[in-house]
Amino acid sequence: MDISEKMTDRAVLVGIVGRGESEEAVQKSMDELERLLDTAGGEAIARLTQNKETPDPRTLIGSGKVAELAYICACNDATLVVFDCDLSPSQIRNIEDIVGDKVRVIDRSMLILDIFALHAVSGEGKLQVELAQLKYTAPRLVGHGADMSRLGGGIGTRGPGESKLESDRRHMRRRISALEEQIAEMDKNRTTMRAARDRSGIPKIAIVGYTNAGKSTLLNKMTDAGILAEDKLFATLDPTTRKYELPCGETVLLTDTVGFINKLPHHLISAFRSTLEEACYADILLIIIDASDPEYRARLEVTENLLGELGAGGKPTIYVFNKCDLGVAEFMGVGNKSASDNVVYISARTGQGLNLLVEKIEGFILDGKKRVVYNIPNSEAGALNLLYKNATVEEVEYGSEYITVTALADAKARGLMKKYAAEGYGEADDKEDWE
Repeated sequence: MDISEKMTDRAVLVGIVGRGESEEAVQKSMDELERLLDTAGGEAIARLTQNKETPDPRTLIGSGKVAELAYICACNDATLVVFDCDLSPSQIRNIEDIVGDKVRVIDRSMLILDIFALHAVSGEGKLQVELAQLKYTAPRLVGHGADMSRLGGGIGTRGPGESKLESDRRHMRRRISALEEQIAEMDKNRTTMRAARDRSGIPKIAIVGYTNAGKSTLLNKMTDAGILAEDKLFATLDPTTRKYELPCGETVLLTDTVGFINKLPHHLISAFRSTLEEACYADILLIIIDASDPEYRARLEVTENLLGELGAGGKPTIYVFNKCDLGVAEFMGVGNKSASDNVVYISARTGQGLNLLVEKIEGFILDGKKRVVYNIPNSEAGALNLLYKNATVEEVEYGSEYITVTALADAKARGLMKKYAAEGYGEADDKEDWE
């Protein structure tokens, strides 16, 4: 066979219907698992489900079902088995012993990690993926046969020494430590960049949501960012930030983020925390929802739960139902909110409804804000930092006695800075705001 010929893994997908779960819910989860497999370059040739209230500690699905799995693999020339849940190291070994050495057994988390490795572009992204893979696979490193159990103490392997398995684990621990140090250094640089954004006073908007909801397409449409936008899961791993000027003249920072998914591996959350936390530092969240997805409510619940886990819950939020050009699954809303509140319907691909989205963003940004001119004495220049933290500074002019600043300030900021307000900016309508 030509070496250049692409090999596609033929996979059997395995799910378990546990206590309190329905067959329908498990099949929907496996539909998503099949999409993950397709993104990774594999092909699903069969599915197998097992109804089992209590998972088998040895093989998860029971020895009889594993024997059936082995038969399906043999009849279909399968090279891969993917479980739609996490497996323990011993379960992987026990299942592989039955299905045969030619068939690899992985779980949902390992598949997601593989996709992240496939799509990582930046140096930081690649390091984060490698760290997550090592942390997840290190406890699952198990030996097969003599190759992993032979001692490495010298000629004939005589004398005390360590097994190849132990040696591999030691090297993995060393690599994990090195990766954590490199990522920590990158986190410092990211923190410095965030601090610079904070000092600029420019409002920060994070585009978040379930994977493949259209986040990157939206950023491209609004800013010509030119980032990869594919109809695949996890096409974007590295956050991208672009400036966008609203019609009112206000500038905002839009940041595309890593997509969320159900059962996102905790090692990925840990490794990618610095990038996922872009949502935590945002002033406003745009939660993008695929309006054509019948499962949009479940996807939204996953998104909001992960945002809460990251500490980004409770922020001002605009719910953006995207892909409306493909048809809307049903009448949509969020709780008792409607399009008149903080919900908007768009198509990022065609541009339909973007003007309404921009209006919503403007409303959030300018809510209660007024343009004010402040004259800050040079001797009290520290007040300028206070203004940067609490308002949007548009212009700064340094004079011999005063620093003249033009800023968009809300009621709180106007109250803090009232004594510096220039004539004509400190009376009338604003008086109530300061009291």
